[in-house]
Amino acid sequence: MRNLFFAALGALLSLVQTAQAQAPATDFSRLPAGTEYRLFRKDAAGHYQPRALAPTDAPYASRAGQVLTVFMEFRTGRDSVLMNSRQVQPLPQPVALPAQVTPGSLEEALGLLLPGDSAIFRFPADTIFAKTFRQPVPPFLRKGGNTLVVLASARELVTMAEMTARHQKQQEENIRQGKALAAAQMTKDVAAIQAYLKKNKATAKKTTGGTYYIFKKLGTGATPKTGQTVRVLYRGTVLATGQEFDSSAKHGNEPISFVLGQGQVIPGWDQGIAMLNKGSKAVLLIPSPLAYGPRGAGADIPANAVLRFEVELVDFK
Repeated sequence: MRNLFFAALGALLSLVQTAQAQAPATDFSRLPAGTEYRLFRKDAAGHYQPRALAPTDAPYASRAGQVLTVFMEFRTGRDSVLMNSRQVQPLPQPVALPAQVTPGSLEEALGLLLPGDSAIFRFPADTIFAKTFRQPVPPFLRKGGNTLVVLASARELVTMAEMTARHQKQQEENIRQGKALAAAQMTKDVAAIQAYLKKNKATAKKTTGGTYYIFKKLGTGATPKTGQTVRVLYRGTVLATGQEFDSSAKHGNEPISFVLGQGQVIPGWDQGIAMLNKGSKAVLLIPSPLAYGPRGAGADIPANAVLRFEVELVDFK
C-alpha cells in the first residue's frame, strides 16, 4: 500500500510538473481568496486527467459535517518537500468539512475534492498561514516565493460517527498491541532480573504488579498507604550497564516527595515504595513496562531498560 501511494503521488507530481512546464500559470483555476488549484482524476486506463469543477461539486454543498480522508504533501514554491503526511501517519488524514469555511484556508481547498480526486493547490503563504496555521510565515518560505504548494489525494468521505468509531477502534487496537508488547518485554526483563539475582547471589521479593525488591535495612512501623506523601532518597542506574542516570546526591541530597499510588512516579516506584516502612533501605529492580518502556527517558535511559534503584524511605505522612 505504501509503494502504491508513493507511485500514485509521484505520477501526479510528474503530471503536474509537465503541465506546469507546458502551460502558463493562468491554467490554474482560482478561488476568490487567491488559492489556485488543479483537479485530477484517473480515467479508465489509469491515467490522470484534469477534472473541471462542476457546479454540483460546490464545496460542502452536501458534505457539511462529514469527514474527508486525504493524503497530503506540502512543498515550497521551489518544490522542496516540507512534509509528507504518509510518512508521519500511514493512514490518510481526516479533514472535517464544516458548513462555513474560512476563505483561503486549507479546508476550503480540500473541500473541492471528491473521493478519488487528486489535486495540486497553490496558496499565498501569507493567507494560508494566517487562516489555517495561525502563525507567521516561516522566513525560508517567504524568501522562496511566499507560496505553499499542497499535493492532495482524497480517499473516502465518511460521517463523523463513522470516523469516531474508527478512531475508537484504532485506540483499542493500539492498547491491545501495547499490552502484548509489554507482556513480551516483561518476560525478557524478568529473565534479566533473575540472571542479575543469580549472579549477585541475592534473594528478592516481588510485588503483585511485578516490581522486585531486596531489603538492605529494615525500618520500623507500618508501611505507607495510597494517598500518603512519602519522602525518598534514591540512586538510579540502568541494570544492564550500571550507568547512573539520577540520584538524590545530584539534588543536594534532598529526598524526593510524592503522593503514593497517584501515578506521580513510574509504576515500579509506586509498587516498591509501598512495601517499605519508615527507615527501610532497599534495592528496587523494575522491569521496563513498569518504568519508561519503549520510549526510554532522555539520553541516559534507553528504550526497554530494566532499572535498578537504591532507595531509602525517609518518612511519610
